[in-house]
Amino acid sequence: MGRQAEVIRNTKETQIRLRLDLDGTGRSQIQTGVGFFDHMLEGFARHGLFDLEVSVTGDLDVDCHHTVEDTGIVLGQAIREAVGDKKGIRRYGSRILPMDEVLVLCAVDLGGRPYYRSDVEFATERIGALDSEMVREFFYAVSYSAAMNLHFKSIYGGNSHHMAEGMFKAFAKALDEAVSFDARIADVLSTKGTLV
Repeated sequence: MGRQAEVIRNTKETQIRLRLDLDGTGRSQIQTGVGFFDHMLEGFARHGLFDLEVSVTGDLDVDCHHTVEDTGIVLGQAIREAVGDKKGIRRYGSRILPMDEVLVLCAVDLGGRPYYRSDVEFATERIGALDSEMVREFFYAVSYSAAMNLHFKSIYGGNSHHMAEGMFKAFAKALDEAVSFDARIADVLSTKGTLV
């Protein structure tokens, strides 16, 4: 059986149901009400080879903030639950990913301590119906809910669509590496003997 998780989160601002299978094939069914965000989550699933179902009803009459941030919280919780006790996994993952003129680096550590850092800046305030600043809020929420270190570095910037897409795809590839198994790792990859 694959490493799976289902998380349901209901607040006055959003109602979210998310299912994640880390050992999937890249299949996705995404409905957040924010078209560009759906596109990014579909790319994350496909390029990480994760199966992902996301259904969100949010207060889009206000703006996209709660929908995007809360989805990040729930995805982070699902990653943390699905990865389990972390025995045998590589723990670290990284990817330098080209997206046309853009080149972005993502690095992940599933060591149990949350931290987020990024120097990615967007040239436009919006990408479709997504506020550009919400890309940071999404990944910040993922990193803290999943208790992971998550870093992004813009090596070459450019078109905002390409920047965001490069970040989501690089994160997918880095996370896929971090959650993959290495037969040489008998327990957890830590000198302390535990990953919180």
